[in-house]
Amino acid sequence: MTTATAPRAALDWRLRFAALSLIWGFSFLLIKVGTEGYAPFQVTLGRLLFGTAVLAVAMAVKRERLPRGTRTWAHLTVAAFLLNALPFSLFAYAELTIASTLAGICNATSPLWGMALSLVALSEDRPTRLRVAGLGLGFLGVLTVLGAWQGFTGLDARGTGMALLASLSYPIGWIYVRRTLAGSGRSHLSLTGAQLLLATLQLAVVTPLFTSVPTAFPLLPLLAVTALGALGTGFAVLLQYGLVAEVGPTTAQMVTYFIPVIATAAGVTLLGESLTWSTPVGAAIVLAGAALTQLRPRERGSGAPGHDGPAEGARILQRST
Repeated sequence: MTTATAPRAALDWRLRFAALSLIWGFSFLLIKVGTEGYAPFQVTLGRLLFGTAVLAVAMAVKRERLPRGTRTWAHLTVAAFLLNALPFSLFAYAELTIASTLAGICNATSPLWGMALSLVALSEDRPTRLRVAGLGLGFLGVLTVLGAWQGFTGLDARGTGMALLASLSYPIGWIYVRRTLAGSGRSHLSLTGAQLLLATLQLAVVTPLFTSVPTAFPLLPLLAVTALGALGTGFAVLLQYGLVAEVGPTTAQMVTYFIPVIATAAGVTLLGESLTWSTPVGAAIVLAGAALTQLRPRERGSGAPGHDGPAEGARILQRST
């Protein structure tokens, strides 16, 4: 009986891993389509609304309540800005002028920024030669993608800068969460539901100040925003909960390395975006460097699943690409 169920369980998490990779990989295409009918802030507000609705339903089914405490909500307000409102808005604005493929590759630099920042902000992340080499290799890949040897000819600096800033915002938010909310004992679903709710409120305040009410509601962009929120922001978080619980945060975070591959394939095949040799080559270098930065020296007694602990779990669970 045991041997019969083991393969089925292993296949199950791999299918969910593949689904999460596809959902987040297609998110950049959905952003591009959404901005063809709506302003970037409206796209971000829409995805947050639909994402929050999905988590609200999940919390109701599991009978979970929002967290309590003024201090917790204050920390969640900052986390909502750094991990949702800011990067989501920046990616939406970036894709007004850059391809979704480039946005997806810029997103893959998050582990590089995270490693660089953690060496300064987190004393437990010790630098090693291999990780420093990975950092250098990763940013060499970024320069390759951007065509540095050509003087960045044809590159939209503003859009690319926004996408890179969005990718930088994620690890800043992770570090903040690890310092303030990790290990609090509160439910990850409850915390993330509250975080998305706060991000939605932040965009609800900002959006009317910078945009006007749409006079028309194009169907395809509306469907893209709906899918972006319900699948890419809400359902994806629930998928990730299951993955972290079953295979641990270290394995679950490997989805990061599939996102730019899928984003590139989707952009080229479905949106007809151009692709030069430097884009896939540079992306491969970025991913290789990012993988090296995630290697940590093994410690005695660290071989057990879940050794990454609640801090790492919070870092994984707070991410909504």
